[in-house]
Amino acid sequence: MKAHLTQLLATAAKTIAPDSADLSILLERPKSADHGDFATNLALVLAKPLKQNPRAIATQLIAALPSSDYIAKTEIAGAGFINFFLNAQSQQQVVKTILSAGAQYGRNANGQKQKVQVEFVSANPTGPLHVGHGRGAAVGDCLARLLDANGWDVTREFYYNDAGAQIDNLTISVLARCKGIATDDARFPENGYRGEYIADIAAAFLAKQTVVADDMQVTASGDINDETAVRHFAVAYLRHEQDLDLTAFQIKFDVFSLESALYAEGKVEKTVQALINSGHTYEQDNALWLKTTAFGDDKDRVMRKSEGGYTYFVPDVAYHAEKWRRGFVRVINEQGADHHSTITRVRAGLQALNAGIPAGWPDYVLHQMVTVMRAGEEVKLSKRAGSYVTLRDLIEEVGCDATRYFLAARRSDSQLVFDIDLARAQTNDNPVFYIQYAHARICSVLTQWGGKQADLQQADLSPLTQAHEIALMQRLSSYPETVADAASDLAPHTIANYLKELASELHSYYNEYKFLIEDEAVKIARLSLIAATQQVLKNGLYLLGVSAPEKM
Repeated sequence: MKAHLTQLLATAAKTIAPDSADLSILLERPKSADHGDFATNLALVLAKPLKQNPRAIATQLIAALPSSDYIAKTEIAGAGFINFFLNAQSQQQVVKTILSAGAQYGRNANGQKQKVQVEFVSANPTGPLHVGHGRGAAVGDCLARLLDANGWDVTREFYYNDAGAQIDNLTISVLARCKGIATDDARFPENGYRGEYIADIAAAFLAKQTVVADDMQVTASGDINDETAVRHFAVAYLRHEQDLDLTAFQIKFDVFSLESALYAEGKVEKTVQALINSGHTYEQDNALWLKTTAFGDDKDRVMRKSEGGYTYFVPDVAYHAEKWRRGFVRVINEQGADHHSTITRVRAGLQALNAGIPAGWPDYVLHQMVTVMRAGEEVKLSKRAGSYVTLRDLIEEVGCDATRYFLAARRSDSQLVFDIDLARAQTNDNPVFYIQYAHARICSVLTQWGGKQADLQQADLSPLTQAHEIALMQRLSSYPETVADAASDLAPHTIANYLKELASELHSYYNEYKFLIEDEAVKIARLSLIAATQQVLKNGLYLLGVSAPEKM
């Protein structure tokens, strides 16, 4: 319908302004149904080139519109906006469309099956996943689902930073616990990890246990004099633990990549040599520098330090160069806001390779911190992690559905307060409960009715003329656009907001009207409408990774 109206407006604009080629026509859905189904500011856009009053131009545009079977009326509002009111038949058609399409309703073909990789979570294997990782997991998985719904060929990837100082600190922490050194002992490493999980790893290592994580299986030697063995076992143990966290959160990855593999396979060295060969590096103070200022950075960056080690962004450049070689047209990194400083450096390094990688590649979605509250007070510590709230703690407190919804329901670049009490509440104040309850309410009515889906698909929808019904149909018809916009803007919270609004429309309708009534025509029409609403609620909840219960 939006495309249809856009074409009508383009024809009208060409009639009254022949020189208006390549005109961008904006059509929006008004917040209030009283203002129609769609509105455009086209008359205001044409006011300057035509040197006329916008309302006068709006009148001319309406007069020049080709005939349409779907428009009931048009109105000029405000400074010259044109509001379109669709007729009942076109509004009701969405119900049949949804019932016919089912789970496919709202899916678009914008991506045309191009390859896109979404990298998210990517936690260091040094401890359990914390709430910040959980937010990254929720947002990243929702992004992957949205891109898939818009026709992209999506790969979900987890990158383990299993090399560097943090892994060194993990190793010496586990060694200390293996030797019976307590965390409050002066001999315990100053930069060591003090959570109880370190003691668990040490006990498992001494017991010569075997752990399995994705592509690796490691059996502990129990030899506390073999630091390499401790390192490998500790990393594998925590990768296994993080796998359990992700499973509890219903997150699945297609690919796990290791930083250590980039070094072992020589990809970091090859990348550094390619940067040297490109002419974008220089030696200074016994260090190797990259001319990142040539690509928008505020200063050049050290690649290889004077003592010989590489700075942390160098393997990131190698890793992303590998992503490009793997054929991803688009790459989206969902990371914490603390990664902001690396964006320019990674992009600069990729540009300096002269490998045909587009400027501004990859994309980044950065999420802000999460504050966990209970009974009005901040929750700061986990008994197991010792220094932060773990994702597992949160799931055990409020369940997977509420955790996923709350972590994805706000703009990722805004700080998030996670209220445990609200997430546990079985009231309409809890948005995930409110949405799921709307779905369950509809399922209950349809179960009581006991009829066949085919009867609803063939229903005469002409009785659907009440204000609540029109508002609900308008909301349903906007779902495909919402899905497309959410993917385009990399904004999963848009889906959460839409579902709250749709649930509100449904609850208002449910409270105002009865459905299992004697008038068969009205009954079937109303049941068709709420069945379509149930389908869209289910489709939207899927995009958030949240279940759609039939009973509550």
